[in-house]
Amino acid sequence: MIRKHSATLHGHRTSFSLEDEFWLELKRIASARGLSLASLIAEVDDGRTEDSNLSSALRLHVLQWFKALCPPQPDPKQRGS
Repeated sequence: MIRKHSATLHGHRTSFSLEDEFWLELKRIASARGLSLASLIAEVDDGRTEDSNLSSALRLHVLQWFKALCPPQPDPKQRGS
């Protein structure tokens, strides 16, 4: 389920929508890094490009976190070439 969440970033209130699974993983990432959830969200917000929205940036951050934990796999498109 997608839920709306709110955070205060640099003194301004903002809201974003995330699936429950992404929200849970963001909490785990923040804990693993010794950050508050608000600090992690602010960090992601500061690093995103102007043409992306915060919800997408947060999802991509979770994806990048897990990709960094997994060893690289061969590209299935290049098999048999």
